[in-house]
Amino acid sequence: MHTDLSPALAYLDSQVLGKQHQIKLAVTCLLADGHLLIEDLPGMGKTTLSHALATVFGLHFSRIQFTSDLLPADMLGVNIYNTRQGEFEFHQGPVFSQVVLADEINRASPKTQSALLEAMEENQVSIDGSTHSLPSPFFVIATQNPSYQAGTYPLPESQLDRFLMRISLGYPDGEAEKRMLRESAGVSSHHQKPASQVLSAEQLQAIQKQVSDIHVSDPILDYLLRLVNQSRDNSEFPYPLSPRASKALMRAAQAWALLHQRDFVLPEDLQAIFTAVAEHRLRGSQTDYREDGLLSQRILDLTDPLAA
Repeated sequence: MHTDLSPALAYLDSQVLGKQHQIKLAVTCLLADGHLLIEDLPGMGKTTLSHALATVFGLHFSRIQFTSDLLPADMLGVNIYNTRQGEFEFHQGPVFSQVVLADEINRASPKTQSALLEAMEENQVSIDGSTHSLPSPFFVIATQNPSYQAGTYPLPESQLDRFLMRISLGYPDGEAEKRMLRESAGVSSHHQKPASQVLSAEQLQAIQKQVSDIHVSDPILDYLLRLVNQSRDNSEFPYPLSPRASKALMRAAQAWALLHQRDFVLPEDLQAIFTAVAEHRLRGSQTDYREDGLLSQRILDLTDPLAA
């Protein structure tokens, strides 16, 4: 493969310090043409990462602050009557953007949350019987507060399944946080890089098309299916992985391999993305950032990658 995303990753690393693995997962999600759910406490860098992803790939960005009184029309848009022309005109909502940050998505009502389902699945919205296409690429980054915080509504399983990945940034390590404080105080010799575009939207779309060309051998597919069937055949897992999850695992593994400049998928690629793709599906609406990875790691431990 001739796709080197190192400059983009380096820029993102300069914006969100000490989170290289989470940044790679977020970029993988974008390359796989999926949607990303970030669950964490406030102030962990979720919005910073979202802005940086849009900037580095030259994508138009919009932010929707989800609150308990947010209505679907506030997000999708509305038809307004034009008295001069004597007809209704559609006024686009903030969802008509290439990168949409759905901030604190679980603070909105289930009705408003579900309004995103068609957009995330079909890349279109339907208003008053008319269908409107969303821009391409279309990438939703939703942030979610921990379920124990006041004023939150659990995301339904059908919505969770629309997110290709779920990640948690967590606290930075001591060195990264010290560097962040020095840069904020203006006393560091390594100042944070200014916002800069590394790739264009057209280049990103070309890379996304390359993901499908990454070779997935039969042994890798067999390993993937053993992982999925482990969740279905074992009573330890109340929410088995769906066929959509199987497709998500394969697509994410292909994108992870491409990110590492390989044209084939290894078992290690599946293992690297498995928790981000599977954990929120295995937990359903009871997902909790404090228990990240326990169920998915159990499946990995139970499944032999080399079984015949």
